[in-house]
Amino acid sequence: MKAKTIKKILRTKIDGWLKTIEDEKVRDLASDSVIVTGGAIASMLLNEPVNDFDIYFRSHTAAWAVGSYYIGKFEAKNKNGIACTITLNDKAGRIRCIVKSAGIASEEGTTRPYQYFEARPAGEADAYVSEVMTDAGEIEDRYVETEKAALEITDTEKPKYRPVFLSTNAITLSHKIQIILRFYGEPDEIHENYDFTHCTNYWTSWDDKLVLRPVALECLLAKELRYVGSKYPVCSVMRLRKFIARGWQVNAGQILKMLMQINALNLLDPRVLEDQLTGVDSAYFAEVTHALHEKDSEKVNTAYLVEIIDRMF
Repeated sequence: MKAKTIKKILRTKIDGWLKTIEDEKVRDLASDSVIVTGGAIASMLLNEPVNDFDIYFRSHTAAWAVGSYYIGKFEAKNKNGIACTITLNDKAGRIRCIVKSAGIASEEGTTRPYQYFEARPAGEADAYVSEVMTDAGEIEDRYVETEKAALEITDTEKPKYRPVFLSTNAITLSHKIQIILRFYGEPDEIHENYDFTHCTNYWTSWDDKLVLRPVALECLLAKELRYVGSKYPVCSVMRLRKFIARGWQVNAGQILKMLMQINALNLLDPRVLEDQLTGVDSAYFAEVTHALHEKDSEKVNTAYLVEIIDRMF
C-alpha cells in the first residue's frame, strides 16, 4: 500500500474516533497529540488486514485526560453490573489503569470470568477492518463500506468506539482502536519501549505526517525480525510465536540479545515479573503473578515458579 493511502486511512480513522469524544476539551487535547505506531502501519505496508490501531499520546496531559474520560464512560455504562474500582495511577513517568480486583474489566461486567484478548471468541478476534486499498481517490467511500461491513458482523446496534476492555496497559475500544496509556512522549521516546524494528514507523496527528524508517521498511520487505532492545524482553520472546506463525524469520543472534537482557532481570521478584508480562495477552500470566503475590517472597524460587506455571497452563 502506498504511503499516501496509509496517511488517508489513518487520518480518516483517527478523525472518526475523535468525533465520538463528547468532551470538547478532551477531544482537543487528543487531536493535537495522537501518535499511531506499531503493527497497523506494518500491516498496511504489506497489504495485510489491520488487527488494531495502537494510539499513543505525545503529552502526559492528553494521555491522562483521555484515560480519565474513558474510565468515566466505562463506569457509567456498567454502573449496575461492574464489580470493581477503576482508577488511574501515575508513577515513575508511566500511567497505569488500576482495575481492582480483577486486573481487567470488560463491558459485560466483571461478574463473569475475565479474559484477555487471546481468550476472546475467534469470530470477534478476526473481525478486524481490512483496508487493503490501492487507489487513494477511492479510499473514503471504501473505508466507510469496510467499517459498515465490520459493524454488521460484530456490533449491529452498539455505538462505535465505545470502551470494551480496560487493563493495566491500555484501554481497548470497539472498532479496532487500542489506546496505550502506559507510555507517552515523542515517537522516539515511545519506541524506546519497542522491541522489533519493523514496528517503528509512525504517523502524527498534529502535522499529518507519516514517517517510514528505511531500516523498518527493509525488515518488512524481508520479513525479518530485528531486535533493537526493549525494556520488556520477556514480552518480546512471547511475541516471537506470533511472528514465526506468520512466516517471519529470526536469527539466533536476535534471540541471544533478548536472552542477555532477560538475564539482567530478577524474574523471581513478583513486581518485576508482573511488569514484564504486562504486554502479554494471556489471563494465565495474570494468575501466575497473583499466585506469586500471595507467596512469601523469601520462599519464591525457580522450582516454585515452574510449578505454578505448569499448574496454570
